[in-house]
Amino acid sequence: MATDLATPPKAAPKAKKPKRADKVPLSTAVLRYRWLYLMLLPGVAYFVIFKYLPMYGVTIAFQDYLPFLGYSGSPWVGFKHFEQLFSGPDFARLLANTLILAALHILFVFTAPVIVALMLNELRVNILKRSIQSLIYIPHFLSWTIVAALTYVLFAADFGVIAAWMRDLLGDTTKIDYMAQEQWFREIVILQQLWKMTGWGTIIYLAALAGVDPNLYEAARMDGAGRFRQLWHVTLPAIRPTVVVMAILASGNLLDSGFEQIWLMTTSLNRGVAEVFDTYVYYAGVQNGNFSYSTAVGLFKGVAGVILIFGSNWLAKRMGQRGLF
Repeated sequence: MATDLATPPKAAPKAKKPKRADKVPLSTAVLRYRWLYLMLLPGVAYFVIFKYLPMYGVTIAFQDYLPFLGYSGSPWVGFKHFEQLFSGPDFARLLANTLILAALHILFVFTAPVIVALMLNELRVNILKRSIQSLIYIPHFLSWTIVAALTYVLFAADFGVIAAWMRDLLGDTTKIDYMAQEQWFREIVILQQLWKMTGWGTIIYLAALAGVDPNLYEAARMDGAGRFRQLWHVTLPAIRPTVVVMAILASGNLLDSGFEQIWLMTTSLNRGVAEVFDTYVYYAGVQNGNFSYSTAVGLFKGVAGVILIFGSNWLAKRMGQRGLF
């Protein structure tokens, strides 16, 4: 009996590890999924040809590039053009104009699709909902040239419809050229972006709202939650990850104000507030032929965009949200 008590219990047999499946050779995998890889080729070719290969041209930001000498023959000058950019008289003005437009874009243009998507989600008449969606999508398919022409027709001092309406509203007979006034430039640009981009931006958020479980709304109604409480405690938490991802992506474009729109809206009278890094690159590089300096400006924008994306992604994770990567 003592011997039995002293005998330690037998250890349970270890579970056998499942055998690892043999790796499929790369050639076999490519052959098996050849049609998928074939469909992938155009996208890969696009990024290689138009995104990665042109990156070699960034080297001229560190050279005094001369076209007839080429990339290899042009003399290296190091950070000369970056020093010229940061110490130049235009940098502070360009940075201020770009950041102000970026702040206004985030405050109004970025939040507008979220608000419109929430409002459309509350509509219960499908015909009305789809009609509104179709109407607000249409401006996205218009070019910035057409948008600028329509803006000129509406705000022109002599025959502009909105300009005349503003004169009647304010009781002022003085004709104001809104297109040439510095104090009205940013407002007009943001109104253009709201009109053109809001409808298209709602697609992503409406798709996110479509994935919300209806049982959550039913449970909220059983707990006595009204429409506003359902919106605050069910709808907004459901689309929060989508909003965070879109905010991270938008942070990388804070210094990218959009060349075409700004260039079409810039005049000699409003250039003080209208000129941003995008248009400055065009004037310095294309018109004046200073290719190395304009490349340095573009490289500064690119590096700043990468830093902003990584920083916003880190901040999102620190706040308990799912980041982009």
